[in-house]
Amino acid sequence: MASEARIDKWLWAARIFKTRSIAADACKNGRVTIGGANVKPSHMIKAGETVNVRKPPITYSFKVLQPIEQRVGAKLLPQIYENVTAPEQYELLEMTRISGFVDRARGTGRPTKKERRSLDAFIGPSLEGFDDWDADDED
Repeated sequence: MASEARIDKWLWAARIFKTRSIAADACKNGRVTIGGANVKPSHMIKAGETVNVRKPPITYSFKVLQPIEQRVGAKLLPQIYENVTAPEQYELLEMTRISGFVDRARGTGRPTKKERRSLDAFIGPSLEGFDDWDADDED
């Protein structure tokens, strides 16, 4: 095994990003850091370093166990890195998932029927029985 690997190749080989070009773009856009410093796609990583990857809304942290440049099967990932992401980050992800579609990104278009029902269920309870509220006041 190599003692060093390019960060973009490692992120792809460890299946953190689907393609190497996406991993390189993440590095160029400042979403990949090591020790708080942004890294270029050509940065060489070593075993023992902690890589932080920001995929909104959370930041994942991975401890490098093996610096590889060849993609491996999913079953071998525990030998490649250790996920040391803080539990608070996963709570933040769960809160975002629960909140649903209230804060839709601009340009995502209209919600689908399923999304609309989820949104209605989240915003408030059903208003059944309130359509004849003024009839009760007249008595």
